[in-house]
Amino acid sequence: MLRSLLKRSAARKRNGKAEGGVCCIFKDTLEFILAVSESSHPREFVGLLTAERTAEGGEVISDVIILPGTRSSSFSASFRRDMLPLGVRFVGTAHSHPKPQAMRPSPQDLQMFAQTGQRHIITFFPYGEDCWRCYDALGREKQLKVVERK
Repeated sequence: MLRSLLKRSAARKRNGKAEGGVCCIFKDTLEFILAVSESSHPREFVGLLTAERTAEGGEVISDVIILPGTRSSSFSASFRRDMLPLGVRFVGTAHSHPKPQAMRPSPQDLQMFAQTGQRHIITFFPYGEDCWRCYDALGREKQLKVVERK
């Protein structure tokens, strides 16, 4: 299934129809994001997303990096840009919103999105398997397939 998704993503990218080549997220990575969001509640959580390139030309979100010095409260989370590791390419962010009605990006989220990649995951209370959404750098909701890691 992953191979077929990545082939379709690569074909769309060659045709100029895909944004950034990120087509999916590993299930264990999404589960980690949801678990950290829940354990941080009622404070927000923020992390940076990395992706693995595939032989087919697509990308799958594979890891979350939580930077030293990250600050969070019940209404915001931020990281220190001076703590970004050198040589690591980020494809976006993941962060939580402690209130269930806050599943859309805030104006502050949109500012962060514009500076940190093309795919951004927001989780929200109660952090169940369907309590998340993916957005692009402009705040438009995007589909992100969940796939098993091989």
